[in-house]
Amino acid sequence: MRTDRRERSTPHPVYERLGERARLAWDTIEHRPTQGIPTKGMNLMHVPLMEELAGVPPGDYEQDPEGVYLACQKAIGACAIDQWIPRNPLTMTATGYDNHRERDATTGAERIECDGVLIDSPEAVAMHLERLVFPGLEKDIAACDPDDDAAVRALIDMERDCQQAFGPNLLKIPYAGGFQTKPSLRYRMYGYANYFMAYALYPGLMETDFRLQADLAAKRNAVAARAYAEGALPKLLRLDHDMADSRGTLVDVKSLDRIWFPHFARAVRPLLDAGVNLIWHCDGNLMDMVPRLLDVGLVGFQGFQYEAGMDYRRICAMRTRDGEPLIIQAGVSVTTTLPHGTRQDVKRELDFLVANGPPTGLFLGASSSITPGTNPENVKTLVQGLAYYREHGRN
Repeated sequence: MRTDRRERSTPHPVYERLGERARLAWDTIEHRPTQGIPTKGMNLMHVPLMEELAGVPPGDYEQDPEGVYLACQKAIGACAIDQWIPRNPLTMTATGYDNHRERDATTGAERIECDGVLIDSPEAVAMHLERLVFPGLEKDIAACDPDDDAAVRALIDMERDCQQAFGPNLLKIPYAGGFQTKPSLRYRMYGYANYFMAYALYPGLMETDFRLQADLAAKRNAVAARAYAEGALPKLLRLDHDMADSRGTLVDVKSLDRIWFPHFARAVRPLLDAGVNLIWHCDGNLMDMVPRLLDVGLVGFQGFQYEAGMDYRRICAMRTRDGEPLIIQAGVSVTTTLPHGTRQDVKRELDFLVANGPPTGLFLGASSSITPGTNPENVKTLVQGLAYYREHGRN
């Protein structure tokens, strides 16, 4: 059973040691009434602008990526961070990803090999799954112990070390390193074409893959659930897996109903039973999946591509299956408004997100990473707007 709302409203010992901004984030997760609206940490990929906002000399980021990235987060007023990726901006230049970057299955690799197997057909995908992936999963399932005290302690220590580095005014929310286990589509391993052909040709094989992934995920998520409880961690987790493009889900959503959703629900059950608020990262047009994810027990969403058809008003008006408002991490669009709009456009979109957001549980920021080439004045306008809403809220 999910933790009762009254139990969740009791402050944790960790909460008492937090600063004002971090408490604002924690209170928002718990749907407590707040004066302001918290700012979600933003991944700014444009290094010169990051250094300017952080108040450091040009060139400092390459010398100290973690320190400058953290200083930038604090300068923009971030109240909480889940995905801690301080070195990501090193992978991108002002003209995009460096040409020397190694191509992989989804970024144009001319040849895709897995364990020495050439993936050149859907049959090769099927063969690799049956002969190598499934036995490996079965071995991992047998070896995984959901009562592994050392694994629980490792997750707690990882989060506490990060929180200590952040300081008391920036809340670290669990994200990766053992908190992100779920059945996934394997296009990153096999490439889009051959994987999705295999998905269409061999649905039974795909369900076996999802079943085994879920068997392992359920055990690992039981470990994560203990870490949340025993480490007094903020009970929020954003699940990331791109399952849509601008047209809709990457596969027929009805096929997901049959062979993915039942196993996904099993996989996340230990976290839901522990009262962890699960939200889903949205890339593309995920509208068909939104009600289905809520039916599983998820409680919110992050990262909306409004131009792809994500209906923000409609989503924010929805409720969890327990009848509570959703947790929404909303952001000004990094694909349209920030790079191509005006400062007034940024202000209007931010006002729109607040006016149409849920009554509690709302975070504000950018819809995804802010890439090089984005109008710096628009980013600064966003930072000013976030400061306003942190202080004044909806008033």
